[in-house]
Amino acid sequence: MLRCADGSFYVGCTTDLDSRIGQHLAGTMGGYTAARLPVQLVWVEEFQHIDDAIAVERQIKGWSRAKKIALVAGDFAVISTLASRRRR
Repeated sequence: MLRCADGSFYVGCTTDLDSRIGQHLAGTMGGYTAARLPVQLVWVEEFQHIDDAIAVERQIKGWSRAKKIALVAGDFAVISTLASRRRR
């Protein structure tokens, strides 16, 4: 997950993190991050299978900003609390 210069988050997956970060920082990726440079890597998780990475990417993209901030902070109690609030 990247934090953009405007404070928003970008979530994606890749098989070559260093190269992808470089592309984002250079603005060559286009799209969302190109207009919000610079970006900073704030959270990363590795997966054995790309399908698992894509599933988690989609899940996190659907999260609220508060849940993303809690993930970056490693505050899983807050994530759980926010998730239970949504179920009500």
